[in-house]
Amino acid sequence: MERLWGSPCDPKTMNALALAFVGDGVFELLVREKLSCESRLPVSQLHRQAVEQVCARQQAMDGQRLWPHLTEEEQQVYRRGRNARVHHVPKHANVADYHAATALETLFGYLYLQGALARVRELFACLMDEQVAPDASPAEKRES
Repeated sequence: MERLWGSPCDPKTMNALALAFVGDGVFELLVREKLSCESRLPVSQLHRQAVEQVCARQQAMDGQRLWPHLTEEEQQVYRRGRNARVHHVPKHANVADYHAATALETLFGYLYLQGALARVRELFACLMDEQVAPDASPAEKRES
């Protein structure tokens, strides 16, 4: 199990919004690391690009693209996040996009807290590089 803090916790018993809280940070860190390492842009441009990738609308689209590549367990976690009762939707996001973004963040938080960093990286690479074939099953993805 590989995590930054490493204190024991069981993501299976955690509230979906707590998982999304962690997943938001995980996803944003991945985006920031990718942007910083792959370009030599000024910080203001890096920030602008990061905001475009972590906004609710983009994360909702990302979730749709990932859905066919998720295992059954991952789909259940995604649904938990999508169905979580959020008490505030930012004015710049519509409700459906916000719920879908919460679902994606819940999934990333769950996988991270499980210590499944290889899977977190795999799903993130799928979004950023679209390296996974659209018709590949979860088992096929892991073999490649």
